[in-house]
Amino acid sequence: MHVLSGGAAAAVVQGVQAEFEQATGSRIQGTFSAVGMMRDKLLGGAPCDVVILTKPLIEQLIASGHVVPGSARSLGLVKTGVAVRSGTPHPPVSTHAELHAAMSAAQGIYFPDPDKATAGIHFMSVLKALGVDESLRSKFRVFPNGATAMGEMAKSTADGLIGCTQVTEINYTEGVDLVAVLPPEFELSTDYTLGICTASQNPEHAQRLADLLSGSASEAVRRQGGFEF
Repeated sequence: MHVLSGGAAAAVVQGVQAEFEQATGSRIQGTFSAVGMMRDKLLGGAPCDVVILTKPLIEQLIASGHVVPGSARSLGLVKTGVAVRSGTPHPPVSTHAELHAAMSAAQGIYFPDPDKATAGIHFMSVLKALGVDESLRSKFRVFPNGATAMGEMAKSTADGLIGCTQVTEINYTEGVDLVAVLPPEFELSTDYTLGICTASQNPEHAQRLADLLSGSASEAVRRQGGFEF
């Protein structure tokens, strides 16, 4: 089973992998990164049985014939949050002014691709709204996806680091803490949705995996990571 997925759902796939593989005998080969990159891989002809992206992207892929109509299933809503390395102070970030101060004081700002990653695109718009997208550019630490950004922040020994990505990518990454979700004026809730690819070589197993990913088998790991449903 080939899975192309946004990074926010990586732990969900991994959470049902053993059960799926034991029940079907099929192995899951998952690729996880920015949703725009995963869409482009699918459109470029990469093998895919189940794809997990944002709801609008899945709807586009249904319209273009790449995803089976009627197969879309929501995994839940994921908010975007602010993170710091574990063991470091949690700055207040609940208002426009507090978020501005926290970003301005940071020595490094970690976030995903501002062109292809949902959280990266949104966070760049937040930085622009705060008026710091140019003045703080030298502090930006940009990575292909949020999970990688958080992993790199966790490994750094520098002081004064802060990051922003989907809360699931924060909660599932050892060594970083979720400070809070973005202030209400900047809030972003993303509906992560799966679809079965029309080019799947084994639609029956793809459906079995879709049921596990969106059903009770994965509910605990989804809630733990910050999915809301």
